[in-house]
Amino acid sequence: QVQLVESGGGLVQAGGSLRLSCAASGRTFSRYAMGWFRQAPGKEREFVAAISWHGGNTYYADSVKGRFTTSRDNAKNTVYLQMNSLKPEDTAVYYCAARFNIAFEEAEYDYWGQGTQVTVSS
Repeated sequence: QVQLVESGGGLVQAGGSLRLSCAASGRTFSRYAMGWFRQAPGKEREFVAAISWHGGNTYYADSVKGRFTTSRDNAKNTVYLQMNSLKPEDTAVYYCAARFNIAFEEAEYDYWGQGTQVTVSS
């Protein structure tokens, strides 16, 4: 069982940066691949990024590639999403999720955080 808690969301102007954190409970965190998803108002939740259990492999949606970076610190049971050059269309609730292997579909993830709001003003 893994419990996830996101933090770091907020209001930022276009072009600015935020770093989201996802803290996990449980001693098996390092065995899980982690994913980031987001859901904008009136839209379905979509894949943003994923990172393998060891951090050596990362994957990004085309819409964030080159602007967002995910990383993890297994000693701290935490995964991060660094978001740079933010755009108004990045406004959404951001979620972290965990499963044993990398995946890109929402339905494949077993554990979810409660989400953190990111709002980018123009």
